[in-house]
Amino acid sequence: MVDTATLTLRLTEAEDALHALMMGEQAVKVSTGDGKSIEYTRSSEANLRRYIASLQRQLGTDTKTRSRTVYFK
Repeated sequence: MVDTATLTLRLTEAEDALHALMMGEQAVKVSTGDGKSIEYTRSSEANLRRYIASLQRQLGTDTKTRSRTVYFK
């Protein structure tokens, strides 16, 4: 298992890459930590977002929460 510091670094790099992509960069590269890097373009933005969500889940910082049902009496 990968330590928290490494996951946090990867998450920061991925979020920075997403920001650059949203600001108009044509392509961004993200290191996966196993000696490889992946290049993302606007057309693969969804893949980058999934990678970010995966890192967030591993860190326990996933911001997606299920909505709660509200009952009225």
